[in-house]
Amino acid sequence: MFRPVVTYLVIALCLAWLLCLAAPACAAEPVEVAVSGVEGDAQDNVRRALELPHGLVRDGKVDRLWLERFARQAPEKARVALQPYGFYRAKATATVREGEGGKSRVEVVVDPGEPVRVVEFDLKLEGEGADQKELRRQASAFPVASGNVLLQTDYERGKSTLLAQAQTLGYLDAAFPRHEIRISPDLASARVHLTLDTGARYYFDGTRIEGGSDYPDVFLKRFVAFKEGEPFSYAKLGETQLNFANSERFRQVVVTPQREEAKEHKVPILVRLTSAPRRTLRPGVGYGTDTGGRFSVHYRDLNLAHEGNDLDLSLYVAERLQGFAGRYTMPSASDFRSSTSIQLNLQRETVSTYQSRLAAMEVDRNFGLGRGEVATPYLKIQQENYKVANVNSQSRLVLPGFRFSKDKFNDLVRPTSGYRFSVDLRGAHQYFGSDTGLIQAIGNASLLVPMPGRLTFHTRVNTGYSLLTNPLSDLPPSIRFFAGGDQSVRGYAYQSLGPKDAAGRVVGGKHLLVGSVELERALFKNWGVSIFDDIGNAFNDFGNVDLRQGVGVGAHYYTPVGGLNLYLAHPLAPGAPPIRIHFSVGFEF
Repeated sequence: MFRPVVTYLVIALCLAWLLCLAAPACAAEPVEVAVSGVEGDAQDNVRRALELPHGLVRDGKVDRLWLERFARQAPEKARVALQPYGFYRAKATATVREGEGGKSRVEVVVDPGEPVRVVEFDLKLEGEGADQKELRRQASAFPVASGNVLLQTDYERGKSTLLAQAQTLGYLDAAFPRHEIRISPDLASARVHLTLDTGARYYFDGTRIEGGSDYPDVFLKRFVAFKEGEPFSYAKLGETQLNFANSERFRQVVVTPQREEAKEHKVPILVRLTSAPRRTLRPGVGYGTDTGGRFSVHYRDLNLAHEGNDLDLSLYVAERLQGFAGRYTMPSASDFRSSTSIQLNLQRETVSTYQSRLAAMEVDRNFGLGRGEVATPYLKIQQENYKVANVNSQSRLVLPGFRFSKDKFNDLVRPTSGYRFSVDLRGAHQYFGSDTGLIQAIGNASLLVPMPGRLTFHTRVNTGYSLLTNPLSDLPPSIRFFAGGDQSVRGYAYQSLGPKDAAGRVVGGKHLLVGSVELERALFKNWGVSIFDDIGNAFNDFGNVDLRQGVGVGAHYYTPVGGLNLYLAHPLAPGAPPIRIHFSVGFEF
């Protein structure tokens, strides 16, 4: 312990000593260059052009002859530095003055004059892609136009964007056979002539995959985002690389077009894969105010039976929740976003409002409809023994249903913008083996909006609606709605809000409505603070909704595996404790 402290102390003293040496040197810089007459980016460019040459100052002394030569060259350097900003008739003077203490000052005074304006702009598209709508749209948005000041930065940016668009569309040989700027300084005018020749269009040829030999070829080709014969696209190559990388099965993915091997404008593609370990075993220890202290063991095999099948097993033990969850996923043969899964869930939960023992099995079919969109028809069968308000009962439900979700976030660990919404429609009836009949709809939505000042606005809504054929008492707790907890109405205990029986005990409700707004301010690199306002409750009658509210502050620390969130919440309810602490890990999408 003592030795590292001494090491850090020595490093700190060395840094302080170096700063002390550097400070007088900076303060005693013997030559200063001052630029006047222009402002903004133009002035910054002149300053960069007039940086003192290496060797002009040695050992704190100025080479006078070199300084005079530098001053003679300064006006021309300033004039050239102003040309990219349209000033081709600029004039400049440079004067060397002696200041106090032998310090020299080079004063550069600039008269930029009138800027050169474009009087003629001619942009032509030639080649096979001349009629492409995307290319013509990009050409019409070119940042140079007649009547504007000639800015070379805009001109070069427009050329780069137009060329990139052509290459994105598969015209890999696109080039500018003519790119002229004719300037008449006396008339302060410029004529711009630009021609883009797209050349021939290239197409995808076959794809060769190296590495990943443990996986069948048909499984690997699911991740390729293009088909043979489609127009060549760098965007499709990037999407292919992302598909492989997001599968979690490969440590390294390199997608390379073999353009030198192209024949008849068909480009073969090489995909090099380095496989990641197929089996992982991860223990975990944590704490959450909803579950209490918890311990878990997670086992995963990403290539069961060497078919790319995914086996995911979890055993978790917490103060209020214990259970086992298993999922076996068989990927679709044609679409990497689609799969068929079988799930088993064994769970025991004990909270202040109920006790439940649940055994459930679900078979589902996931259809990837687009980036971040998943549609899932499913069939779930569950048996639940429970106790609510001193009433013991049991329930058997056969639940066919349909889920849909869509999400888009800029980061999965610390998102600052994006959204997610999901809906779940399910039902049960005695004709299909259930003890009771119901139709139930569940909806969730979350929105993140970035704001100035490193602020992020977060809002979420959770809703539920049930239509029953039997009394609510026939429904198990897993189907009823409750509110309160880390991801519900903060300031109240987990699942502690909802309709009550005659004895005042919470028994849950048929419907749910919860909303939240939160404003977070980022601090430093990994910290953040927030204020929030939650409101909502579970209820049985829309005409008699008792919404409960909680407000408070939060502190957040973000790690590579997720955020640690600590909240101090104050429930706005008579007789409630003044402060309730909530702790959670990760961002709730």
